Amino acid sequence: MKATWLSLTILVVLFGGTVVYGWQKYETQDRALLALQSELASTTAAFQTRVDELKTGLDKVTAERDELVSNLTSEQQRAHELEQRNEDLDDKVDEFEKLAKLDPELLQKYSKVFFLNEHYTPAQVKEIPAEWLATAAKPQQIQTKVWRRLEDMLEEAHDDGVELRIVSAYRDFAEQTALKAQYKVVYGSGANQFSADQGYSEHQLGTTVDLNTPQMAGGLDGFQNTPAYAWLQENAYRYGFVLSYPPGNTYYQFEPWHWRFVGRDLARDLHRDGKNFYDLDQRDIDKYLIEFFD
Repeated sequence: MKATWLSLTILVVLFGGTVVYGWQKYETQDRALLALQSELASTTAAFQTRVDELKTGLDKVTAERDELVSNLTSEQQRAHELEQRNEDLDDKVDEFEKLAKLDPELLQKYSKVFFLNEHYTPAQVKEIPAEWLATAAKPQQIQTKVWRRLEDMLEEAHDDGVELRIVSAYRDFAEQTALKAQYKVVYGSGANQFSADQGYSEHQLGTTVDLNTPQMAGGLDGFQNTPAYAWLQENAYRYGFVLSYPPGNTYYQFEPWHWRFVGRDLARDLHRDGKNFYDLDQRDIDKYLIEFFD
């Protein structure tokens, strides 16, 4: 009985010790867990603070980057605009240089409007090959750059079965004076209907030709009834030539043979719009000068 009680006592003591030990261990672990939770919360708070700081820094850097990109874009745009302005200035300089080399008289309205004085001579003229001259025509000259366009037109007409010949081209002031004097002797004041006074003739520019066909033997009358005239009406503008005095003009009688080089751009626009060179205001005509030989 005594032994049983002792055993029971020992068991109770052991159980109590175990319970106490377990409780102490639990408290120890709980305190450790609480400490760990506290440390974790502190670490989490610190981490969140760091994240917030990094986010703020990133936002700032992003804003600075966006500002730099915006500034760079603005500078690139300014650089492009400056480059464009420089190109425009270069173009204008090229235009001024080009205009400075062009004769301002080339597109003037001379027939009873502007006067071309006796000292005027074209920049450069060349002899027209005899094969393109009318039978009765004397040697003729024309501005060198105009000849290239005129020769193309004559050859194209030939390829189309149309033969064109040059009766008259460049005439200087003195020659025009003599010619007008001859006409006055024969026709009196009636010469003013078909012949310009010296200084008012388009022929003095070296850009104008009177045309006929080999069958006309150097004459001009009746040219409007030839296939050659019909061909010129349809095609001359493509080479820069226009009819100066069409039917109904207010300067001279109808001259189907008289064709003046005004540049392909102006000739094309006149043909397209059904207008005559002398219908335009001189200021509108002058805009085409820079493209005269293009």
